[in-house]
Amino acid sequence: MPLSLHAAYVPSALQMLGTANHLLDKTEQWCADEDCDHGKIIGARLIEDMLPFCYQIKSVAEHTAGSIEAIREGIYSPDLNPPPTSFDDLRAKLAKATEVMQALTEDEMESWIGRDMRFEFKDRGMDFTVEDFLLSFSQPNFYFHCTAAYSIARMLGVPIGKMDYMGAVRIKH
Repeated sequence: MPLSLHAAYVPSALQMLGTANHLLDKTEQWCADEDCDHGKIIGARLIEDMLPFCYQIKSVAEHTAGSIEAIREGIYSPDLNPPPTSFDDLRAKLAKATEVMQALTEDEMESWIGRDMRFEFKDRGMDFTVEDFLLSFSQPNFYFHCTAAYSIARMLGVPIGKMDYMGAVRIKH
C-alpha cells in the first residue's frame, strides 16, 4: 500500500510540535531552577546573525499549520510578524498549530496532490506541487527550526538530550 500524503507529513509535524512544546516546558523549568530571567532563553541565539529561540519555536508552528493554511490559499509567504516573547504565548501558538494538524483528514490531503503551490518571499518565488511543497520545503523547515531551538537551549545548559528532541516516536503496538 502506498504511503498517503497525510501519513508522510502529519505524524512527523505533530511529533515536532510536541517536541517544541516539550522544549518550552524544559526551558521554562530550567529558568525557574536557575532563577534566571525568561528573556535569557527567549531571545537567545546560537550566533548573532541567527534568529532567536522564540522565532525558532514560532517557525515550527508556521511550517506545520501555517503551511496547511497556505495550501488552502495556494500561496505561502512567511509570517514576518514578531514572534511571541513569552512561554505561554509560544505554547498557545503551538497548541493552535497542533489543532490544525489534528483536524486534517487523509481524504482532504489526498485531494491536494498535484495542485499548484507557490512560495513567495520578498522579490523571489518558487513553484511547487502541494506534495513537493510539504515534503521538500515545509517538512525540512519544521525539523530545522525545532533543531535550532533544541540547540539554543542545550547551548545555554538546559538539561536536555536526544530523547527530548525525538519526542513521541511512533513505535509498534
